[in-house]
Amino acid sequence: MRPRRYATRISAFTFFLLLGLAGAQTKPRARDLGVPFDGTPGPLNAITDVKGVEVGHTTLISGAGPLQVGVGPVRTGVTAVLPRGKDSTDPVFAGWFTLNGNGEMTGTTWLEESGFLDGPVMITNTHSVGVVRDAVIAWRVKHGPPDESGYWWSLPVVAETWDGYLNDVNGFHVKPEDAFHALDTAHGGAVEEGNVGGGTGMICNEFKGGIGTSSRTLEAKYGGYTVGVLAQCNYGQRNQLRIAGVPVGKEIPGDPVWQDDVGSIIVVVATDAPLIPTQLKRLAKRVSLGLGRDGSFSGDGSGDIFVAFSTANPGAASPKGLHQLTMLPNDQIDPLFLATVQATEEAVVNAMVAAETMTGANNRIVVALPHDRLREVLKKYNRLVK
Repeated sequence: MRPRRYATRISAFTFFLLLGLAGAQTKPRARDLGVPFDGTPGPLNAITDVKGVEVGHTTLISGAGPLQVGVGPVRTGVTAVLPRGKDSTDPVFAGWFTLNGNGEMTGTTWLEESGFLDGPVMITNTHSVGVVRDAVIAWRVKHGPPDESGYWWSLPVVAETWDGYLNDVNGFHVKPEDAFHALDTAHGGAVEEGNVGGGTGMICNEFKGGIGTSSRTLEAKYGGYTVGVLAQCNYGQRNQLRIAGVPVGKEIPGDPVWQDDVGSIIVVVATDAPLIPTQLKRLAKRVSLGLGRDGSFSGDGSGDIFVAFSTANPGAASPKGLHQLTMLPNDQIDPLFLATVQATEEAVVNAMVAAETMTGANNRIVVALPHDRLREVLKKYNRLVK
């Protein structure tokens, strides 16, 4: 049985927003509920506030009841992040960091060695990394010419978190065409959050998790640069969850899903600031501090892996000639560090706010973070802003 496909497309809301018209979010986000965050978000408060970045999802949901390997229930998908959009073959400077390595992100050996991210960042479930990796190579062969040496060559970056509590993870339901669809339908503008794409079956702090995003824009005196973050969150224990400094997890108790922190989180950081790979690795490390604000301690069973890229310096990967590069001095990088911390903190909360209660394999239920209770707890601690 093949799962039904619910694919991310540009909504009417996004269309009108892109035209510069006002519109209301179809789902509330954390700020809509009165959660206070530091920093100034971009117009969309999303990774796509970094010009050129596109995001696409393929969401796979089908079946119900007892787990039957190879049949379902299916609660999974694929998310694609394209640094310069699907029509570009120009690599970007990048760096990566692993806070705890009980997870996978392919392609990072060459990313570390070369300093370039060549192609998209894909995120899926643990046991679908291989098929998505191979699909990216096939997609790139189909959509572009060989490199300047005449070879087709690619080491795709594909990351994962484990959705086997709700999903038939050993059923291998993600197929090449699902990765193709996430890539082909990637777009700028508003980004769907919650139970979508690779985040469909994920759990965060023992509430329903998934995909979340946020951004920060710097003041003109700091260059006016933008930092955007996208997270696929599947980590954390409820009693550790903090939102806006408030011990929300302890205030909203529930039946435990995990006995330990055995989940994972993948975070993609984008910026238009002119940073080189060593600086981008430093930026990726700051994701850890944002997760710490949300209560993460990066448990032994968690795969906490982050990648950061810059859309500045186009053409830097060209194999010919000398290149004139721009680079922000290290002494001016602190505002970008802070923006990364702030955007990471908010992206995780946005994922939880957008996620909806889900019933999956063996009728297991993971409840969404209740919006009304969240507001009550924030008000109790004098942290509710509206």
